[in-house]
Amino acid sequence: MPITVQNVLDKLMEPVEHLQNTVDTLKSGHPTTQVKGIATAFMATHKVIEQTIALGANLLITHEGIYFSHHDHTEFLEKDPVYNEKRRLITESGLAIYRFHDYLHRYKPDGIMAGLIKALDWQSYIVENQPAATILSIPSMTLAEISEHIKGRLGIQFLRFAGDLSMKCTRIGLLAGYRGGGSLCIPLYEQENLDLIIYGEGPEWETPEYVRDTNDQGKQRNLIVLGHAESEEPGMSYLAQCIQTMFPSIPTYFIPVNHALQVI
Repeated sequence: MPITVQNVLDKLMEPVEHLQNTVDTLKSGHPTTQVKGIATAFMATHKVIEQTIALGANLLITHEGIYFSHHDHTEFLEKDPVYNEKRRLITESGLAIYRFHDYLHRYKPDGIMAGLIKALDWQSYIVENQPAATILSIPSMTLAEISEHIKGRLGIQFLRFAGDLSMKCTRIGLLAGYRGGGSLCIPLYEQENLDLIIYGEGPEWETPEYVRDTNDQGKQRNLIVLGHAESEEPGMSYLAQCIQTMFPSIPTYFIPVNHALQVI
């Protein structure tokens, strides 16, 4: 029996109760289309879309939005040539694109976090999976050693940090994506007695400034900022593995992105 786009989406949403307000919708294509191949990616960039088509896949599952907006606001883009060229490519290809964000983050444990922890090889160090953070207790390592471990495991060329590279760390709070805000991270330091928080992205005037003041007061705390994509791509790679298990007859691929911002 043919497997349709809707069959795949239903299976992906199955672990989570129905969400009333969500960005997780089919952005292009038709739910009744038979799936010939599936690709997952952190971001449905123009290049990722071209690669998906070249692979012969006709369903692309993206974590973030297609058109540079979390909530799909495209009114300001209607006359933009880049937007219209990307839209033309999608329409003419017949590619089905599904945004898989809210449901994946509500998996237990969070699907994106599960992929990140697996990529870091820290599964055995989990103390607690909280809704937005995972608390870890790792063997004592300096902040510099942890940074090198992260760069090696995730293939990241650089990290940003606040704190003391020579400080030994054991208790870590890990948060993927845009979860680096002060209202979430700052209480974690005290509540969980953390030496280090690692997050994807957050306002630079919040948690980093708290860590600066903490250290200026003589209390040692540390922060590592991975980058949004760098923290969530492992989760989409992990998702591709899960989908291949769910639908073994359908070729499934993970397509990494070349990150938009580079260092000069």
